[in-house]
Amino acid sequence: MTAYDWKHRFDKMPDLLAPSMAKDHPNLPVVKEEGCYYYGVDGKRYLDFTSGIAVTNTGHRHPKVIQAIKEAADSLIHGPSGVIMYDSILKLAEELGTILPEDLDCFFFANSGTEAIEGAIKLAKHVTERPFVISFTGCFHGRSMGALNVTTSKSKYRKFLNPSGSYQIPYVDMTECPADVEDPESFVISKLEKDFEKLFKHQVSPEEVACVILEPVLGEGGYIIPPSGWLQKIREICDAHDILLIFDEVQTGFGRTGDWFAAQTFGVVPDIMAIAKGIASGLPLSATVASKELMKKWPLGSHGTTFGGNPIACSAALATIGVLKEENLVANANEIGKYTMDKLTDLKRKHRDIISDIRGIGLMIGIEIMDPITNEPSGEALLKILDYALEKGVLFYLCGNEGNVIRMVPPLIVTKDQIDEGLEMLDQAILMYKEEREQAVVGL
Repeated sequence: MTAYDWKHRFDKMPDLLAPSMAKDHPNLPVVKEEGCYYYGVDGKRYLDFTSGIAVTNTGHRHPKVIQAIKEAADSLIHGPSGVIMYDSILKLAEELGTILPEDLDCFFFANSGTEAIEGAIKLAKHVTERPFVISFTGCFHGRSMGALNVTTSKSKYRKFLNPSGSYQIPYVDMTECPADVEDPESFVISKLEKDFEKLFKHQVSPEEVACVILEPVLGEGGYIIPPSGWLQKIREICDAHDILLIFDEVQTGFGRTGDWFAAQTFGVVPDIMAIAKGIASGLPLSATVASKELMKKWPLGSHGTTFGGNPIACSAALATIGVLKEENLVANANEIGKYTMDKLTDLKRKHRDIISDIRGIGLMIGIEIMDPITNEPSGEALLKILDYALEKGVLFYLCGNEGNVIRMVPPLIVTKDQIDEGLEMLDQAILMYKEEREQAVVGL
């Protein structure tokens, strides 16, 4: 394929693909991926700090994952689990049991994070025979109709769709804590208790609530990291009212937070977990996870799938977990994450008029951007900085309700040299934006 052929098709994209799918930022035309890099149609190499949005934790096209895919395709391509049964899905279930928190040892395999969330909510409602769900403002759990009931990261996802059956309380916000408070963690825990009390008193009784669902680290909503005690208090409240706790670990799983899962990072074990993204290095696979005792209460036919637990995807997942273990990538996420946060702290000092905050756990890092003139959160400034960064050769993504947080989620194979390279390009991009902004002000 020539560059001309690609350009011709790319120009036709608005007529070929739904804009809701095809118009995301930055729409970079690529022809290849390898390790921590994309290779563009323009012949340029781009350092990828998105991991396909927290998917390719082992890097793009890891040789052992590719080999597992090829070998699996020689035997089975499709197998509706239950109609037939195959070794890779059983091996994967056994292997996942070695890395998940204790008692989370039974699996319903699907294709996407949203499907895993749908399964988690259905399981909770079926087991408890209760109708309602509590979620947290700012969390993203998917865009299918069931998942939309609990997704509140952006109102546009829910517009015209009238999702129902859920109640929301605020996700933790440490910035709300008054400056003179000596123990900020105790302050936000107290607020959480009051939020639950108010909800139970005025909107829904706890006896009607099947589950509480949340992201243990807020993803799409802006990479907000809660105190461990805040999550532990949610666990206590759920236990007190026989409410099941669901962790959406679609983005935080498979080493991203410096542990296999955020549940281990924070020392809080949910009743049900939804996992996906990093599970199979880019192949579509997810799972709703719970104890055997809970899963046995979900009878045949109450949930199902045609493509979930695909044999090739399961083989890729087994290879993915193997690579994460063999190459110590979970530990690397912790080590390189701390290194990156130190470097970003220096960058924040240099650009204190642009970078208002940095937040990180493992290699899940958010860089909050503000307008240097107004000091207000600025999605416009962020997009321009990301465009300049791409021009330099590094790819970031965005998150946050205002679209003003740079989402930095490099593959877990990333090195210190690559972090240095990428942050140097980000530094240059910020300088370019500041110069542009200053010239615009002078022009006024």
